[in-house]
Parts: sequence; C-alpha cells; structure tokens
Amino acid sequence: MEQFSVAETTPYLSLLAALSYGISSMAMVFINKAVIMQYAHSMTLLTLQQLATTLLVHIARRTGHTKAKAIEMTTAKKLLPVSLFYNANVAFALASLKGVNIPMYIAIKRLTPLAVLITGFFSGKGKPTTQVALSVLLTALGCIIAAIGDFSFDLFGYSMALTSVFFQTMYLVLVEKSGAEDGLSSIEIMFYNSFLSLPFLLFLILITGEFPSSLSLLFAKSHSFTFLVILTLSLVMGIVLNFTMFLCTIVNSALTTTIVGVLKGVGSTTLGFVVLGGVQVHALNVAGLVINTAGGLWYSYAKYQQKKNRPAKLISDVEAHQK
Repeated sequence: MEQFSVAETTPYLSLLAALSYGISSMAMVFINKAVIMQYAHSMTLLTLQQLATTLLVHIARRTGHTKAKAIEMTTAKKLLPVSLFYNANVAFALASLKGVNIPMYIAIKRLTPLAVLITGFFSGKGKPTTQVALSVLLTALGCIIAAIGDFSFDLFGYSMALTSVFFQTMYLVLVEKSGAEDGLSSIEIMFYNSFLSLPFLLFLILITGEFPSSLSLLFAKSHSFTFLVILTLSLVMGIVLNFTMFLCTIVNSALTTTIVGVLKGVGSTTLGFVVLGGVQVHALNVAGLVINTAGGLWYSYAKYQQKKNRPAKLISDVEAHQK
C-alpha cells in the first residue's frame, strides 16, 4: 500500500483515482444490497467491514507494506466524533437497503447537499449561489415525486435512509469545521476511522440484540458458497471504497470527488432498474428519478462554475466525503 501526496500527483494518477472511486462506489451499493437481501444484520456487516480494514492496514504497517503511522491519541481524539457520525451514516444507509430499492436509495441520498446547505445557512456560512440553491431544490423535488410514484414504498426503509442523510450531514459539517484530516494520508485516515469505529459498533450490536443471533446466522449461511463470495466481496470493497474516496480527494480535489459521486449515482440509478430487482416501474417514479438526477448533474455544474470563478486557494468542500 502506498501513500500519496499532492506533490506526487500526475494526470494519470488523478484519472485513475477518480475512476477507481466511481467504480468502487457504484459497485459497493449493489454488493451491500445483495448481502442485505440474504443477511439482514446490517450493523454486524458494517462491524465486519471495519474490522477487516483495521486488520489489513495493521498487518500492512507491521510488514512494511505501508508507511502509515501508529495510532496517536491526540489525532484519535480529533477524529473520534467524525468516526461516530460516519459510522452512524453508513449503519442507517445499510439498514435502509433492506426495504428501499437502489434507484430510490440514491435519490434520497442526493438530499444530503440540501441538508448541508440548510445547516450551513443557520450556522452563519451565508447564502449559496442561485444555481446551487435551485439545483438542490430540483433534486429534492425529484425525490418527492419519485417517492409518490414508488409502489414498493417502505416506511422503515425511507426512515432509515433519511436518518442516514442527517448523520451524513453532521459528519460532513464536522469534517469541514474540524479540519482534523489535514496532514494525514488516505491510508491513515482509513485506519483511524475503522479503528475508532469498532468499540462504537460492538456496543451497538450488543445493546440492540443483534449479537449473538447475527453470529449464529453467519455460521448458518457459511455453508452457502454464493453467500461467502458476496460477503467477501463486501468486506474487500468496504476497504477499497474508503481508500479510493480519500485518495481521490487528496490527489484531485473535493470538487472532482463530488462530480464523480454524482456521475456514479446516474449509473447506479440506471442499473438499479434491472439489477437485483425490487423496482416496480411507474411513470411518476421514473419522472421523479429523472428530475432528481438532472438536479444532481446541475448541482455538479454549478459547483464547477463556482470553483472556476474563485481565486486560486485551498477550498474545503464538504461534499467530497459523500458516498
């Protein structure tokens, strides 16, 4: 495992990082959906993903395959709140996939910029540009229209997805304010995040009663070769997704990561209609998803124009950490 800095960035590396993040992010949605369809214990799944990440980086560090530093208490304290919000976001997102089809899941997750803008406005960041505000409102309108036309509407799934949006917003705002990630490599950020997550996740699966029944089901499912392959893919892709997300942000820019995320969403929405099932096609639902996607693309263009018209400086953009 190598670590990268801005100084080492080449056009090839920038393109590779962006493509890797887009592909892994899109693949992760479908893989997690496939796992959840057979193994409903989403928090145990997230715990296994974070445990696999922690062990891999630790082994790589001890064997000299990465230059990542050991855990430092000062940095760990700064990143602890970020890690808690991050994992709450992912946990509720996984739970939502139990009842929400992939196109609607992506549409709901596109509400995050709206929540971030509202939070920023009330925290004194000022008004967004007209294009940004209108594109975000269009995205939200599309989500509402799509939900009205969703014949497979699942109240629990929608509630979990909206709760995930809330925690993702808190995570993004906290990252922007704390600047806790400055000076850390993509490997180190991933290592801290996964390591700090484990006590929190273990506590959750115990108090919710998910453990030990989740472990019993895992052993029962272990006789299925198909399930083991999907679970292994989920664990591996959890590592790949976190790494490529942070890497793309480091070697490119926050804006690039945002645009890749939106384009990934377009591809995932399209594939979601034909892969893994669960989508009942309705004109209102499709129209809402088209409007939602158009809003997402308009938002990316508006952010690009905003970045283009600013003086050259370091820009902290919370949307970079959306997944």
